[in-house]
Amino acid sequence: MFSYISKRLLAAIPTLLIIITIAFFMMRIAPGGPFDAERQLPPEIEANILKAYDLDKPLYQQYFIYVGNLLRFDFGPSYKFRDFSVTELILTGLPASLQIGGMAILIAAIIGISLGTLAALYQNQKTDYAIMGVAMTGIAIPNFVIAPILSLVFGVYLSWLPVAGWGDGSARNLVLPVISLALPQIAYIARLTRGSMVEVLHSNYIRTARAKGLRERLVVVRHAIK
Repeated sequence: MFSYISKRLLAAIPTLLIIITIAFFMMRIAPGGPFDAERQLPPEIEANILKAYDLDKPLYQQYFIYVGNLLRFDFGPSYKFRDFSVTELILTGLPASLQIGGMAILIAAIIGISLGTLAALYQNQKTDYAIMGVAMTGIAIPNFVIAPILSLVFGVYLSWLPVAGWGDGSARNLVLPVISLALPQIAYIARLTRGSMVEVLHSNYIRTARAKGLRERLVVVRHAIK
């Protein structure tokens, strides 16, 4: 397992490098600069600012400096928030992101696997059609549509939950973001689980387990879900 994960991570390095390169040059090709919104500065001060951010160097040198800093996990200073680095801004929101993301993944896995298994057990029946219909709807509707709708219904109209703020990570503040992140993933996991489960339930070792008189619940839990 460790060797497999290592190979997958190593294979991702060229892809990440290509993405970083494209993003870097696209930002440089776009018109304007990070300090264009500032008031008109004297040329000497503007030159000093550009030098401080290595923006006075040739483009290829800026690229190699940027990649070298990334290898040291140094994402550079923030051009928008003064006196902050990009790393500091990421670390500020990282605990909340990990908490929300972790809860969303856990909920999506539990509900998605359960619904997918249930759909496979009732293949081509009303239960299967209902679950897969809801799953396809969840796949088709992205997060940026689901989140405002949930906020509008449960936050604005019903006033059950807050629509913004962290509130020290209280449960009421976590409900909407966690559900918004989990719903599309529930749909994906349910769809994948259903397809895999249908295939597994028709395999030889499942037929053998049933032929030996093992109860259907144990066949599903002990053998098929694995």
